[in-house]
Amino acid sequence: MPTYVQHAVLGRIPDVFNAEAIWQTPGLALFSRRPLLRDLLERSPREHKGRAATRCFSHVTLVLPQEDVDDDYHLTRGARARDLAETLAALHQKDFGDLLGSDQVRYDVVGATSLAPGEIEVRFGHAVYLPAPDEKILYNVSVSRDSAIWHPVCPLYPNQRLALIGGEGAEASAVAQGWPFGPDAALLILNDGPDAPPVVQMRPKEAFDCRYDPRSGYYTVKSLREPQGGRLLVKIARTSAFPLRPRHQSDTGSATPAVSPAVWQSRSGAGSNATASAPVRAISARAAGAIDLTAVPAASHKPANRAGESDATYAPVSQQRVSLVALALPRLSRYRDTGAQALELPFNQSLALSVDAEPAISLMVDAADDLYACTPEGRQRIEAPATFAPVDARALRLLAVAPEMADRYRAVVCLAQPVSAGVASGVRFTFGRNSPMLASLRLLDSPRFLKRADGAGNASADRIGLSRNAFTFEATTKGYTIARQSATQSLYHLDDKLQFVASIGDAPYQLPHGHHLVAGHYVLRFDA
Repeated sequence: MPTYVQHAVLGRIPDVFNAEAIWQTPGLALFSRRPLLRDLLERSPREHKGRAATRCFSHVTLVLPQEDVDDDYHLTRGARARDLAETLAALHQKDFGDLLGSDQVRYDVVGATSLAPGEIEVRFGHAVYLPAPDEKILYNVSVSRDSAIWHPVCPLYPNQRLALIGGEGAEASAVAQGWPFGPDAALLILNDGPDAPPVVQMRPKEAFDCRYDPRSGYYTVKSLREPQGGRLLVKIARTSAFPLRPRHQSDTGSATPAVSPAVWQSRSGAGSNATASAPVRAISARAAGAIDLTAVPAASHKPANRAGESDATYAPVSQQRVSLVALALPRLSRYRDTGAQALELPFNQSLALSVDAEPAISLMVDAADDLYACTPEGRQRIEAPATFAPVDARALRLLAVAPEMADRYRAVVCLAQPVSAGVASGVRFTFGRNSPMLASLRLLDSPRFLKRADGAGNASADRIGLSRNAFTFEATTKGYTIARQSATQSLYHLDDKLQFVASIGDAPYQLPHGHHLVAGHYVLRFDA
């Protein structure tokens, strides 16, 4: 692999802010001369013809001991660091002016705790770029191990041609947190400006598979040498300073599997880091026979069953099916009087809802109606829509709710594995907390999903939003007849693509086959 970043550590420099001592050794004692910055630039030209240099690198990053940088900031507000950068830029222009062409000489001074006193680290090369003072960011690059917790890596600027990303200690222009591939691997990003999509390659090419998923908006990188060596997700998000221009995108193709398709649109899957959730208040216990509180502070008692209607009714000639395909995350701010402070949904390695094993990812809504994703990597604020793939082959989709439902719900989580149950045609069934029919679909009928301060768990999560008897349904040849049973139960009709259609009131409602009904936390699909 070509050397994209030239890297060296200069030692035994008494004053790390002395530009002349860094640039070249004074005097003519050639045999005792140590290679310094000028020598490094001369030995590693940007372009050369034979042995003669024809072009010189012009952007250099200097890394000084962090203590020296801190002292300079405390005593002179960083004046010595600025003088160092300006003096070195002038020496650079003076000695290599004929090899610069139209390139601007730029120096940057930063600090690092890994350097000993008197040491200076220098970096320059094809993948080292320093932006102009007024240059805006074109892309922000971030990485993740689980698609939920994203760590920023570096920005990309319109005039920046290359960026090389690697792990700690690797010779790269940017370090990715949690790099899983070792020091010899690197991620190369080629940028041809705002009007061309970036291209992503892993080096060495033959050792990795790098693919772009346009649905999720990120690249997935896997090692071919070590199948169990982990994976890395890479997102290249275009900033609002450079909105995407509408244009026709032709198939770019790829010579090797390592070259990923173009990124024309990025989707946000992560927000800023968040602090721990607020303290949880207890849900007060209600005496037996008290009025049921569900979606609003009042709910009717269970009505008497009509002729032919029973929770236990079952016909063995079932043809139709009802499936739980998604979970609706409520706005907990509506239920402050219950004391509920957080609702958390843990998903295992198969992305099935489970509390028995270490979750691969948990999605949570708190009392302030903020959404979070929690994984072994940490916790991060999220927004819908988003897609999470903490494991291979399966993903969780987080959908934004329609405006007509936004007063009650924060987001909808599509299950990777829908849960189904058969129902008989021509028989009316009841769905609700008091109904054993379809109880297997009420996955949140447990206190374990609610977070409380006292740790007591005696109230089902279904008490928030789902009545004892929410609605009845009957399968017919044209669909399902829905009848709301509780005046306080909110019901919503979504089409086969989970798009909002209507709110369902007290009048009987005809739901077409393949469409969805939202009741409480549950998004149910009624199939033929």
